[in-house]
Order: sequence, then structure tokens, then C-alpha cells
Amino acid sequence: MVLDAVSGSLLEEVKELLIFPAKHFLTDGEKKEAALTRIKEELKERLDYFEKNSMHLEYDRLKRRTEYDLAMIKEVGYCSGIENYSRHLSGKAEGEAAETLLSYFPHDEDGNPEFLTIIDESHVTIPQIRAMYRGDQARKENLVTHGFRLPSAKDNRPLRFEEFEERVDQQIYVSATPSDYEREVSAQVVEQIIRPTGLLDPVIEQRGVKVNPETDYEGQIQNFLDEAQKEIKEGGRVLATTLTKKMAEDLSSYLIEKNIKAAYLHSDVKTIERIDIISDFRKGVYDILIGVNLLREGLDMPEVTLIGILDADKAGFLRSETSLIQTIGRAARNDKGRVIVYADELTPALKASIEETERRRSLQEAYNKEHGITPKTIKKAIKDITEQLRTDHVKNVLAELETDLEAFSGDVKKLIKYKKREMNEAVKDLNFERAAIIRDEILELEERHL
Repeated sequence: MVLDAVSGSLLEEVKELLIFPAKHFLTDGEKKEAALTRIKEELKERLDYFEKNSMHLEYDRLKRRTEYDLAMIKEVGYCSGIENYSRHLSGKAEGEAAETLLSYFPHDEDGNPEFLTIIDESHVTIPQIRAMYRGDQARKENLVTHGFRLPSAKDNRPLRFEEFEERVDQQIYVSATPSDYEREVSAQVVEQIIRPTGLLDPVIEQRGVKVNPETDYEGQIQNFLDEAQKEIKEGGRVLATTLTKKMAEDLSSYLIEKNIKAAYLHSDVKTIERIDIISDFRKGVYDILIGVNLLREGLDMPEVTLIGILDADKAGFLRSETSLIQTIGRAARNDKGRVIVYADELTPALKASIEETERRRSLQEAYNKEHGITPKTIKKAIKDITEQLRTDHVKNVLAELETDLEAFSGDVKKLIKYKKREMNEAVKDLNFERAAIIRDEILELEERHL
């Protein structure tokens, strides 16, 4: 809602609101002056430390950067990286947690949280929440040690996990493969095994990795190729998961040499390109898609009738019980879905994932039989969302630029000058991705306002 600042009356209702992180920090004039004083005091203390220890490069680096930031805050109200001064601007004590969006959710009179938190893919999200604080502190410690930031920058940080737990009330953990933590803290565990479509978890077959001349078995690659070609002839699509990016690329090249329409996905593939590849795969531009752990989750492709898990008996994160179950689940969107695991021996993780899949399948079969349900492949439209993503990105850039212009009282030339300084700083820090974003913002400003 947009309210009149004086009367409090409703002016309009908005459907969405852009909240930009790590950009602006609002405070009144009196608090700003007090914050500037505290920053100067901390700067003097830190410079004395560097001088005492003959750290001249660090001394000069911190002095120039902080004094420039102080001048920017005093002149225009913010600077690049102003969030690193948030402890002083907010008046927080040293070591105290910063405010987060959780602070703005409903609380009772005593300050206790009164809202429901739903954590999707909790087996991944919970470890990420745990790791955020430690990762941030390790990076900030390095910046502080070498004079890039004041020690107070470490207080602009993610919540520790115990702080996160204190700031949420009731929680629902959603995961196909919950970890021990979720099971231990949950008062009730609900399993969603039965699908409305009647689809079953896929049949799993185990085959060897190595070539066996005695049985004329030609090894996992040739066997996978033979099985994949059967599915392709029937109009199906095939996924293959490998252990490394190099293996994914090599297998893709090998299949292309065999005149098979194949492509690969891994972490080096950009988001929009990744979506293009998945869309083309569903359309039939590619028949086989090869990936590493990007195939574990977030891919909903009902056309897939076969998944090959290569080197399934190799121990490690990408072959853990959780990862294997996630990968196997990609074949559960099609009533002909099946999985071949290539393993010379059953590892504990592989054995557990197969047993869990068979347990679920037996429950699903019994339910379908009892209720006369025939499994039906999911019908899902293939939408081209890449153009929408690009459009949304442009909209976000324009919205942020308008906010920046307001901060500079509409002075476009002054804002461009500031942006160029930001871009040069990003280049000096070898942050070329950030520099490219700022360059695009400058070009947009010049095109629209000059």
C-alpha cells in the first residue's frame, strides 16, 4: 500500500515492490552525523594499528577508501558499499546481528515472531543458512586484514543459524530427501508419496561399469547408448548424469559424433542459456541431455523416459543417497520412466536409494490398485520464458536507476560520474561482472536522459 505521509490515508495499492539489497541505507540527519563521527573514530584507531605495525600499503588503502566513502555519505547520503557501515548507521552494538527482512514480519508485544516460515528444499537450504555466516566472516576477515574495510564491516553479516532459529516461529520443511536435522526437530513428519496422476516412482536396473568380454558386455557408455537409442525411436527423451563437467562435455561430443542430438549442462552454463537448452530438449531439438548435479532438482521434464546414472558406485556428494534419489525422481514424470544405474558394486548410498524408491513404488502401486487408478504422464506446456527473463532484468535495472536518480536529485551527469567511479573500482577489485553491470547502467542513463 502507498500511504499519504501526513494524513495516513490510502493513496494506492501496489501488487509488487522491488527491494534492492546492499544498495541504500536510510537514516536521519542527526543519526548520520553521529555515524560519521563513529566511523572517523574507528578509522583513526585502525590507521594507528597499521602505522604501528608498519603496514603502509594497508594504511594508505584504508585511508583513501574510507575518506572517500565518508565524503560521499556526507554529500549524497550514500556510497558504494554503504552496507559495510551499517553498524554505525543503525547504532547497533559490536557483534549484534543486523536487521533482516525477518525483522519486519509480524511479532507479538514481547517481540516474539508470529509468522509461519516454509523452507523449500530444506535438505539444501538449511546447510546454506548454516554456512552463510562462516563464509561471509572468512571473506570479510580477509578484507579487514588487508585494509579494504574497517573491522565494523564484519557486523554487516548474515544471521548465525541459532539467530535465524530465534527469529522464526513455526516452520514447515519441504523436501523429497529431508536430512537428520529436519527429522529431529519436527513434531510431525508428513510423507507425500501418492501422486494425483497415479504415476509411480521409476523401475531401477543395475548394470556394470566396466567392459566384460566373457559376457560380451561393452561397458556403461555403449550400453547407455544402446538403451538411449531405443527410447529415442519411441519418441522419448533421455537424461544422463556424470561425475564431472569434463565427462559431461566428452560424452556429449561422443554422442554427437554418433549423429545423436545431445547437449550438456553444468555450472558453467549461464542461467538463460540453461533454460534455452532445457526448452530445446523438451521440444526435441536434443534427444539426450547430459549433466552433473544440475540434474538433481528443479528440472520438470515429463518427456524423459530414461535416466542413466553413470559411475553410480563412486562415493561422494554427487552420489550420496539424497543426490541419487533426486536424480531418480526426474524419471517419475512419465509413465514409461525408468532408471539404469551403472555400478559394479552397490554402495550403501546406492543401496539405500534403490530400497527407498522401491518402498515408495510399492505403496503407490497398492494405492492405484485399490482405487482403480491408471498412471498418466504429466502434460506440461513448453513455454519460452527466456525473453521474459531478459525483459524483467531490464525493468529491474531501470527501476534501480530511477531510485539512484532520486538520491542525486535528478542530476544525471553527477550520477553518471559516480557510476563511472564505481565501475573503475569494480575493475580494480577484478570484479568484472559488477563492472559490466554498471557499464550497462551508464549506457542506459546516457541513452535515456542525455
